[in-house]
Amino acid sequence: MLQVNMNQVIPLPRMHIARQHSDSSMYVPPFPINPLRTKGVNTNKVVVVMGATGTGKSKLAIDLARRFGGEVINSDKIQVYDGLDVVTNKVTKEECMGVPHHLINGVHPDADFTASDFRVRATQAVNSISDRGLLPIIAGGSNSYIEELIDGANGQFRSRYECCFLWVDVQLAVLHDFVSERVDRMVERGLVDEVREFFHPDCDYSKGLRRAIGVPELDAYLRSEGILEEAERTRLLATAIDDIKANTCKLTCCQLGKIRRLATLPGWTVHRIDATEVFRKRGEAAEEAWDSVVAGPGLRTVRRFLLGEKETLSSEEVCSNLAIAKVMAGAGKVPVLSPRKSLSVVGATI
Repeated sequence: MLQVNMNQVIPLPRMHIARQHSDSSMYVPPFPINPLRTKGVNTNKVVVVMGATGTGKSKLAIDLARRFGGEVINSDKIQVYDGLDVVTNKVTKEECMGVPHHLINGVHPDADFTASDFRVRATQAVNSISDRGLLPIIAGGSNSYIEELIDGANGQFRSRYECCFLWVDVQLAVLHDFVSERVDRMVERGLVDEVREFFHPDCDYSKGLRRAIGVPELDAYLRSEGILEEAERTRLLATAIDDIKANTCKLTCCQLGKIRRLATLPGWTVHRIDATEVFRKRGEAAEEAWDSVVAGPGLRTVRRFLLGEKETLSSEEVCSNLAIAKVMAGAGKVPVLSPRKSLSVVGATI
């Protein structure tokens, strides 16, 4: 199984952000962040970072925000709720690196926070960020929320904002190994105790924060406390952890399916960035790989987007894309030309 050091590869969310503003639960750094956008650039532009869970969306969003003077808006439907910071992998204050984040925490765990609610709240955050001359960056794995924001309410959001869509992708076999190992680390950080404090025997797992993967899977184990022998309870815990891993892997497949569908819709030109190489390396080599195959292409794509530059491909890249397009057309897929030679076509088998 692939061994990945969290501190060496992709700093992933762990706990909650320090909440200092009640409107959006936004962490405010102790220093001002000045807009870095080029003078004369149209400020009615938004960057959307998509991808399956565990692929590094948060890290790329923070890289982009630090480079272009932006703020991040969370689009994970579970991270909007208060509580279960380990279970939901909320980005930490340290991982934010001074970049303000919106819509992390702030919603009651039992509330029914819908896609429409997200559209309203996210639009308010985007307006606030853009009006201050900064770049709004939406990042998260809930693609139904992103779609509602972009295309809902009769396209009101599109009527004001132009969007750049980035898809951070990792080959499924590699990603599934990674998320399984990540669950083990979450357990070490106190996942079970966190859910135990949140547990209620009459709770509804179809609503609010209790829908989060990691909560319903532990139900049988938590109910067995004080009833079953230790050996049987150990077995139940092992089964629950396996179920958490399996359901997380299923989630990644669902997320990928939704991204591929969005990439076929009008106005959804999605730039796929393959981060697989990062997950196959260690230490400084992993960081170098991140800079070269993820952050670098992402920064270049967003810079072109902000400056309104047309994307140009070399003749070799065009030939490569056309060759792939023919193959995908035969399979009924809809190709999108990639911004870099090494990126494949949206909809290809991963």
